[in-house]
Amino acid sequence: MLRVKMVKLMLVLMIGMALPQLVSAQQQITLKEALTYALQNNTNVRKSKLDIENGKYKVQEVRAQALPQITGNAGLTYNPIIGQLVANFGGQTQAIKLGQNWNSSAGVQFSQQLFNQQVFTGLQAARSSEEYYNLTSQLTEEQIIELVANNYYQVLVNREQLSVIDTNIKNVKVVEKIVSNQYQNGLARKIDVDRINVNLTNLTTQREQTVNAITQLENQLKFSMGMPVTTPIELPKAELTNVSQLPEFAETIDFGNRTEVKLLDTQDKLLSLQRKAYVAEYYPSLSLTGNYTYSSQSDGFDFLSSNAASIGYGASAIGLTLKVPIFNGFLTRSKVRQADVEIRKAKEDRKESTNSLNLAYENAKIQLRNNLNTIVSQRKNAELAQEIYKSTQNNYNNGLATLTDLLDTENSLTQAQNSYNQALLNYKVAEIQLIKSNGNIKSLVQ
Repeated sequence: MLRVKMVKLMLVLMIGMALPQLVSAQQQITLKEALTYALQNNTNVRKSKLDIENGKYKVQEVRAQALPQITGNAGLTYNPIIGQLVANFGGQTQAIKLGQNWNSSAGVQFSQQLFNQQVFTGLQAARSSEEYYNLTSQLTEEQIIELVANNYYQVLVNREQLSVIDTNIKNVKVVEKIVSNQYQNGLARKIDVDRINVNLTNLTTQREQTVNAITQLENQLKFSMGMPVTTPIELPKAELTNVSQLPEFAETIDFGNRTEVKLLDTQDKLLSLQRKAYVAEYYPSLSLTGNYTYSSQSDGFDFLSSNAASIGYGASAIGLTLKVPIFNGFLTRSKVRQADVEIRKAKEDRKESTNSLNLAYENAKIQLRNNLNTIVSQRKNAELAQEIYKSTQNNYNNGLATLTDLLDTENSLTQAQNSYNQALLNYKVAEIQLIKSNGNIKSLVQ
């Protein structure tokens, strides 16, 4: 009995712990919260952060070439047969053994670049590469913000369409009940009842399709956020319907705020440094070298004078190494010319990119103006369609309108409401493009 009570107590505790999670899982998520979550959990954003970290290690890799290089070595050799030197001494030919059966050595070598233009240019390129990875990460964040925001509004629009369908189903059911009563009393035809049922079936099917579309769009939104697709979310309606007036438009956009332009600047710098590195292959290089080696020999097993009969000795050297390139078959010249071509291509890319940014900005302004006008007209149109539907429904109930008139006005009302919702979506998408064109898309997260 005690054991049963303990199990029940544990179940109560587990349910109590799970309830807060279930409640919190049903809380609404605003656009700002969705974007913040995406910047922290989206896979591409997290990978771009890893690229920044990897870029730092690449800088260290290049910097290592300018630091002292120290290597150690050791060796042990056994000579079963010792070579001999044959020489003539005082008219007599004699053979002299060269070395001992066991030879061992250990040493250390040192080198330091004193002048190497390629290494120094590589250090500059490495620092610019670090800047490049930072900008790439920033651009990735902006692209994710744009993607999540668009997906977010897509979900809102489809939920508004679902609300429209639910309202229409409710209205049609009222009419269906009236027509059925009229048919039972001999005041309506069976074809009228069938027409209502067909319309109701179509609306029900449309509702199922819309629900499935919402589920898919929500999954796409959660995927773009980096959120598990099984997590339930709820979006506030006000995020879509809050449209009243146009934002202020600047005459031109400030390219200095655009990450794409900053990225192009860094790419130009890297291409210039790449060319400089190729030119540096014409330069001589100078390095300081040094080494020290200790060796020992013995007729018995020996490693570094471990045998008492061994002979040990040391040797060292310090020197300068100068390398002067003379001719490499025009290899360096070909590299430099290829770099020049890449620089010219980059200039063409910049022209196209800046023109594309201007195009996006001008189109966003046009779309915002048009969409706001559409929103105003479609809002009035939807209100008018609602009044016409109510009037036609009242006339139908009083026998002053036909069922066809009622169904036509119901379809017109649905189209007007859906057109209004689509206009809201188009406005929000254009608004995102305008904010992006000004280089302020991260303001959506603030």
